[in-house]
Amino acid sequence: MNLNKVFLIGNLTRDPETRTLPSGQPVASFGLATNRNWTKDGQKQTQAEFHNIVAFGRLAEIASQYLSRGKMAYVEGRLQTRSWQDKDGNKRNRTEVIAERVQ
Repeated sequence: MNLNKVFLIGNLTRDPETRTLPSGQPVASFGLATNRNWTKDGQKQTQAEFHNIVAFGRLAEIASQYLSRGKMAYVEGRLQTRSWQDKDGNKRNRTEVIAERVQ
């Protein structure tokens, strides 16, 4: 059995950017920051992680309408990595969370 499921609660690092695919389907992308907290030698430690979120269709429209930089959001989705060549010919990779639910 395989499972590719992500649950994140964090704050938006930027306003959702919305565009439309050639098919007419809306796509919104935004950043989400989460923090991991722990104690080491009696000192509180924090490490931030930054996630790239992509929402399609009606979910993209809702995200663009209600979310903005700094707001807290819950995102449920799956991980997807895409590859491309940049303008200098270098291979680039980006891992994104494809949102299935956003609150």
